[in-house]
Amino acid sequence: MGSLSSASCCRSTTTTTVTCSSREREPKPSKGSIKINGASTAVPPATKLVAGPGQAPVGFAPPAVEAAQVAGTGHGGRQNIPTQKQTSDPFRQGFNIEGGVGYRQIVVVRSYEVGADKTATIESILNLLQETALNHVWMSGLLGDGFGATHGMIRNNLIWVVTKMQVQVDSYPIWGEVVEVDTWVGASGKNGMRRDWILRSHETGAVFARATSTWVMMHRDTRRLSKLPEEVRAEISPWFIEKYAIKDDGAEKIIKLGDTAKYVDSDLKPRRSDLDMNHHVNNVKYVRWMLETIPDQFLESHQLCGISMEYRRECGSSDVVQSLCEPDADSILEEEYIYLIRKLSLAPDILIQGHRLSGSTGRWPLSYTHLLQIKGDLKNEEIVRGRTTWKKRLPLFPLST
Repeated sequence: MGSLSSASCCRSTTTTTVTCSSREREPKPSKGSIKINGASTAVPPATKLVAGPGQAPVGFAPPAVEAAQVAGTGHGGRQNIPTQKQTSDPFRQGFNIEGGVGYRQIVVVRSYEVGADKTATIESILNLLQETALNHVWMSGLLGDGFGATHGMIRNNLIWVVTKMQVQVDSYPIWGEVVEVDTWVGASGKNGMRRDWILRSHETGAVFARATSTWVMMHRDTRRLSKLPEEVRAEISPWFIEKYAIKDDGAEKIIKLGDTAKYVDSDLKPRRSDLDMNHHVNNVKYVRWMLETIPDQFLESHQLCGISMEYRRECGSSDVVQSLCEPDADSILEEEYIYLIRKLSLAPDILIQGHRLSGSTGRWPLSYTHLLQIKGDLKNEEIVRGRTTWKKRLPLFPLST
């Protein structure tokens, strides 16, 4: 079923938005290549997993008839792919919802998925979205021997590519927390598919994050976008539902940055581990490259709460990538924020999460525009445009004057 590949290669103008509250930066020796205005800058007790009313319980063996409806794959393919729809997957703690067309997976936030603040990173959240989407297709019985491709897609030599994605995170799950991830699909125009997700606390039901994405098909060999073949439409359309994790607000398209962008990080090179099963850079890596250009001082006092991306083309293992970033001047902290804090009768010179209350010094924009592009001999080629929005971190220790 569509919207499952992490491939983010397409030549049409599209938009992606991700919102969250923390992220982990990857140490890299090329940090010194970032330019500013042309100058270089130096586990809790075990939780019993219980399904909600009317839902399949988790952790039990599936019926024998379902276990028999599983086929092996050829060399290099995913093993034990079901040939018919499954109702539960005890090994992945997953089961059907939304009348059998949606999917819920229960996961525990692991130590290697959190950052220094012990909350899940943006990369971990995005990887989790991708994994649950793929498992949803596995449960459907439609999965062929491809990265989320159905049998009809394989016969037509097609793969999925993401064109639009939006994630909004209200809060981040912490290390050891049990999280429910719901996902489902719907139609997007005549030839696209929309996939949505909601992440909740398994204990309280509180929503951590919401996400939506749009996907289209691309021919594996020609790398050109393709219309939706009727046999593929017949496979996936019974799974479509009219439910939205995030309302489509018709966000403005992201402007293209020029060479005069304030922050520039050049000579980013994909590693072998950055490639997905479609042999191009995983879209989660794009997010990390975008965030590399944001100043460390800002990241120490702020958390990511939104990211939008418009995917333009794929990125291969031999490409050299440049990341550009420009702060949005009109997104500086509003004066109402300062007024609200002053009403608490705090000392006028203290710092609140990186913002000085007296005067305007030390205030940062809360929105940034991004561009990833492949460096070429004659011209650069766009990979993805992006926009990130941020909020101030809560203090981890008592304030003092």
